[in-house]
Amino acid sequence: MLAAMRAVPREQFLPPERWGVAYTDAALPIAAGQTISQPYIVARMTELLACETGERVLEIGTGSGYQAAILAAMGCLVTSIERQPELAVAARATLERLGFGDRVTVWVGDGSLGDASGAPWDGILVAAAAPTVPQPLRDQLGEGRRLVIPVGDREHQELVVVTRHGNEWVERSDGPCVFVPLVGEGGWHS
Repeated sequence: MLAAMRAVPREQFLPPERWGVAYTDAALPIAAGQTISQPYIVARMTELLACETGERVLEIGTGSGYQAAILAAMGCLVTSIERQPELAVAARATLERLGFGDRVTVWVGDGSLGDASGAPWDGILVAAAAPTVPQPLRDQLGEGRRLVIPVGDREHQELVVVTRHGNEWVERSDGPCVFVPLVGEGGWHS
């Protein structure tokens, strides 16, 4: 994971005027009122997901495409859903330019509903906070696999790791975090 983070140029996922602070361990603003997560949280969520080369990952909240690039650099095949069309277009272009286009598919939609057509997923990573874990994401998770998602109110969340065991899902908190809201049918309504 650390090798992937060293290999992926974070500044390429930011507007040029922010390149000077690209490696600051902080979330930074991007278009559409969204943010690129701080490097620590990208690393932590990737570590918690525990996916391996060749595994299929569903990412919710493409944003700039940085998290998807990290997963792709680790050898994962990523399907990423973004609700903001302008972010999806920009992320797709950046990922293609950096050579990740063959490992990352970005499409526009309600990520809180997941992508049942690709289920079961080897891992699901959600880069936006939900009030609860959306049931469609639980249902689309493969046996013994992990879903990593921030859960809580709009100002304070816990980074939750959900592991599926048959029709049971074991949840544990990895600690506090703050993310933009997951807007959609299975998240916040606005």
